[in-house]
Amino acid sequence: MTREIALTVNGRERRASAVPRITLVDFLRDALGLTGTHIGCEHGVCGACTILLDGAAVRSCLIFAVQADGHEVTTVEGLAGPDGGIGDLQDAFWECHALQCGYCTPGMLVAGHALLAENPEPDTEAIREAISGNLCRCTGYTQIVEAIALCAAKRREGGR
Repeated sequence: MTREIALTVNGRERRASAVPRITLVDFLRDALGLTGTHIGCEHGVCGACTILLDGAAVRSCLIFAVQADGHEVTTVEGLAGPDGGIGDLQDAFWECHALQCGYCTPGMLVAGHALLAENPEPDTEAIREAISGNLCRCTGYTQIVEAIALCAAKRREGGR
């Protein structure tokens, strides 16, 4: 038994059929072809599947797709710049070498984006708190914190 659901994903209305038991992360990847959101632990612990649901950072492995019906979802693909190129936060991650294997990167970017939307001038403690639910086994987090701080500083200066 499937159910037709409609949601806004990265600013675009999307409709597709979903079985009631499919998670939002699987729906995004399989039904909508948005593979930027990664699947990690499937228990809401690692943060690899972090997306924005109505502007709030959530674990898409803990939500059924049917629960997102009628809501707004932003994935890492939705963080692209206005010209479709990489966004300013993604650019800061590149500039600070804030990624290595890249598996945690989409979740870290979404968590960082959510923080900067809420707090455009975060200090190091606020950044560390914002990404604390996202696990990274490669970077040691220092460069990720630096990248989010760099993006915040560039936004305050009005540049990219």
